[in-house]
Amino acid sequence: MRQGMNTPFSFPPKTFLFDIGRVLLDFDFESALLKLIPQRINNPKERIQQVLEQKDALEAGLIDPEKYANWALKIFESDATLPQFYHAWQQIFTVNEPMWRCVRQLASNNHALILISNINAIHCPWIFTAYPEFSYFEHKILSFEIGILKPEFAIYQHAIKTFQLNPTTTIYIDDQPQNIASGRELGFQCWQYDLNDHQAFEIWLKKL
Repeated sequence: MRQGMNTPFSFPPKTFLFDIGRVLLDFDFESALLKLIPQRINNPKERIQQVLEQKDALEAGLIDPEKYANWALKIFESDATLPQFYHAWQQIFTVNEPMWRCVRQLASNNHALILISNINAIHCPWIFTAYPEFSYFEHKILSFEIGILKPEFAIYQHAIKTFQLNPTTTIYIDDQPQNIASGRELGFQCWQYDLNDHQAFEIWLKKL
């Protein structure tokens, strides 16, 4: 085990808001979706990019998952079925184990854990059974359910109101600078997470 991983976080109980992508789970859409595209297609990456450009609408709950999947399959000129598309869409993730070790430790020390994620109805609720450790999180704010995307202030205000959060004692972890900027404006203690430098996060956390 890496040095420091088993050192308890000694600060008083706090509330933690966690992003999912590139924080708890890494993801790679391209590798998963390439499997759906026929080999005769000479610009597969451009077609994947075209599909992902509409992902925000899916994550805001503005597009029905089935409609989105059927549209994507047409863009790909793919004969894949809807279940095959959903399966590929779900196989983008890999676990960021160092962060999950932190999550387990924070949960064991009675810190409140809340998810706040731009995510879609193809990944949910599947993701919460595929990765059972999400059960450590007491609450979830999912963009497609409330129709608001980060970094809009409204999604953070929704969290504050719904869970009666005090931003000054709430720690927000996200990989996207624009999301962190919104969190800071509302008074959260924020850390812009780098998947390739987990140790920096732990060093910061132990200084709280």
